Amino acid sequence: MAKKTDNLSPDIQTVAEAHENNALHCGGRAVHADPSTPATAEQKPLPVSLARKPIDEKSPAEWAFERLILYIQNFEEQLDDDSEVAVGFTGSPAGMLRIEGVGFFDPDIVTFYGKDDSGGKTQLIQHVSQLSVTLRALPKASPEGKPVRIGFRLVEDLDQG
Repeated sequence: MAKKTDNLSPDIQTVAEAHENNALHCGGRAVHADPSTPATAEQKPLPVSLARKPIDEKSPAEWAFERLILYIQNFEEQLDDDSEVAVGFTGSPAGMLRIEGVGFFDPDIVTFYGKDDSGGKTQLIQHVSQLSVTLRALPKASPEGKPVRIGFRLVEDLDQG
């Protein structure tokens, strides 16, 4: 990045520097006690579909939505064939919700669609500033057949545009 010569002049960046600085703000870091722990969402490179649009052009809801998808997909990669992902909400009486869909409404709302413990249709609408979820493995809803893997469908949807 170009150096500032005084407090009045703005930072001047080449296009390459701007892209590099944007990429530096993507991803994260995770450390586990057991070094054989599978890679976490923070440790994996962002899919091309998420890196196409610079972070500073995304609303808080869109950026939260995209990162949630990565966490859900990574969690599902570690599940056995008898389990599906569900989400629990910290500080909420909503209990567990078997994830059937995730969405966002710009600029600041994230929505989870699914079924509760009793199979009732459930939707949780949450402001990004209050977002705090727990991913949990539950026995798959239907003992016969394959488990539902929403994370992979969500990533495919991002890739399609």
